[in-house]
Amino acid sequence: MRSAELSALRKPQRLVENRVSFAGPEAELSIYDTYQAASRVGLDADQLLYCGMIQGRKIMHDAHHPGEQIFLPHESFVMAPGEHVEIDFPDATSQSPTTCLTIEISKEKVAKISERLSDLNPIESGLEGWQHSSTILHTHHTTATQHLLARLVSCFTENHPDRDVLVDLGVSELIIRMLRHQERELLLSYCRDAPDSSGITAALNHLEKHLAEPLDIDQLSRVACMSRSRLYAEFKTQTGCSPSELQQQLRLKLASRRLKRGEPVTRVCYDLGFTNPSHFSRRFRDFFGCSPREYHKRGVAGMQ
Repeated sequence: MRSAELSALRKPQRLVENRVSFAGPEAELSIYDTYQAASRVGLDADQLLYCGMIQGRKIMHDAHHPGEQIFLPHESFVMAPGEHVEIDFPDATSQSPTTCLTIEISKEKVAKISERLSDLNPIESGLEGWQHSSTILHTHHTTATQHLLARLVSCFTENHPDRDVLVDLGVSELIIRMLRHQERELLLSYCRDAPDSSGITAALNHLEKHLAEPLDIDQLSRVACMSRSRLYAEFKTQTGCSPSELQQQLRLKLASRRLKRGEPVTRVCYDLGFTNPSHFSRRFRDFFGCSPREYHKRGVAGMQ
């Protein structure tokens, strides 16, 4: 489907949560546009529901998080079956609509991918395994995931002879990325509670406690009681990335939380170990798709 045809389908029939949907194998993609400010609009999940912000800002309310959560581009909001959220659209106008997409994925599809990951990459003992959380996950997603979402929109909406196969592959990749991120967060949480349970938990706990310091792989290897090569292999298996990549991701996620609270960009930059504001800005833009100052402004606006 050409972009002009998709735009025609998205012509508003309603001003709040105008929806256009496309079915695929074990999944359905919907694009929502909202053209006027609204509050407490309900959203229910019958299957696993992956929500990706495209444009604008939403404020989410759910039973698992106290207060409100600001939902911005480059962020994901994943709802388990049976969950309910309520959404505010404070900035939506006809000239600048708030836009997001959702991908509803069958529980059977998620279970199949979870089982394959469990067989291929057993995670640290003591955790729940490769299963999606039964609550609601609100998190940042990477530029690679942003590109995947754009590719999925193309796959769902085009009339390609291999459309269903491409959709299935793209949805499988999205599930893997989602589970990888969730299990990484569970592992980090586990490390805070039981840092001495294994070498990798000790290394992760040390990394988080010394986040602003230059990465010392030899020290990390000693903490984990592993060789450098074994440490890299364990990091790849358990977190899906290298120690330096994880350190940078954790720094940037902490930076985003502090900027969202309204803290000055320069202070956040140096507190988290970045060498200068230009370096910090480049890394932040690569990860979040906007500059730290732009993100800071959104956070301040959300508190007003």
